[in-house]
Amino acid sequence: MHDQHPTTDRQTRPNPALGAFLRSRRDRLTPAQAGIRPVPGLRRVPGLRKEEVAGLASISPDHYSRLEQGRQRTLSDDLCEALARALNLTDVERKHLRSLAGLRSPRGGWDRPQQPEPGLLRVMTALDHLPTLLLGRRLDVLATNALLAETLGVTFEPGTSFARWLLLDGAARARIVNWADYASAAVGALRYELGRHPHDRALAALIEDLRAQEPHVDRWWHDQGVTDRTSVTKRIAHPTGGPLEFGVEAVTLPQNSDQQLVIYTVEPDSPTARVLPLLSSCALQAARV
Repeated sequence: MHDQHPTTDRQTRPNPALGAFLRSRRDRLTPAQAGIRPVPGLRRVPGLRKEEVAGLASISPDHYSRLEQGRQRTLSDDLCEALARALNLTDVERKHLRSLAGLRSPRGGWDRPQQPEPGLLRVMTALDHLPTLLLGRRLDVLATNALLAETLGVTFEPGTSFARWLLLDGAARARIVNWADYASAAVGALRYELGRHPHDRALAALIEDLRAQEPHVDRWWHDQGVTDRTSVTKRIAHPTGGPLEFGVEAVTLPQNSDQQLVIYTVEPDSPTARVLPLLSSCALQAARV
């Protein structure tokens, strides 16, 4: 059994974020998906009951109830793994659970100025034939290339919040055909970052403002979805290049996981690949003006 009996003030301070995440993952998982027979009796929700999750995680129902109520702030490695298995968490959800459970890097450093990683900038230079941008903490833009500006129809100055543009700017919604898919993934990435850096007040304030200004963001936040640089297909309606389709991939360096080089990849010989040289020419002409 993984039952724990916390005794310190730090362990017993409320942790509502952990409870809300566990509850959301339990609600979405049916007994059949969990590979168990349902507990007899009337089921008020399609998801698992608390006692079913407790049994799968080898803890007492009372202990699991404490977790969902946010009455236990930190968890052990073993208990996190047991809950992750019980709730069929994905790899990124498992990492998010560990962050919420206090198994994360020490606090501090979030307010230091962000400097682009030289190695990622060199990769960006080598990929000038593809739209590319470098994002830092809180999805702030650290660098972009000219083709990215031509593709999205916006020039991002260093320090610009990519999240604010994507989630609040009507031009982003008009340019990105599948805006909801891409925007909801961005909200999941912000949740993942907040789990990793819960003491980053600027990040928390950004999320609060985005939720207040855009109902979709608030709804996606309540869904408890979490993503980590997920590969998402992005479809663009370009005024001169026509319909464009990219596979958006992200590259990070082991020594700096807070920065990600986002690359808009294309299928060889696809309509998008054939029109990119034209867009590159437009970008060069715009740069000369």
